Amino acid sequence: MFAAASAALLVALTLALTRACLGPSVFDRALAANTIGTIAVLLLAMIGFLTDRPEFLDVAIVYGLLNVVGTIAVLKYFQYGNLGDAGEHGETRQP
Repeated sequence: MFAAASAALLVALTLALTRACLGPSVFDRALAANTIGTIAVLLLAMIGFLTDRPEFLDVAIVYGLLNVVGTIAVLKYFQYGNLGDAGEHGETRQP
């Protein structure tokens, strides 16, 4: 059962790597990098389960959170050219 899950994850990883190398735009490559990070989280969780080491799940959760934040930061940088940009017009919201 776990061998089939591992094989499926490795196939998905190969497809994501192909997409990262051949993606027509930066956003496709960023999405592929996010997919690779998600697959890494799944592999960490599976390895932790198979080896009876529950601390691997904690590492997988932290890595997943870093993956999401990093992907959002990279996409914002490529869209606006600056991570501190307030938006298109620089408007701030007033309560």
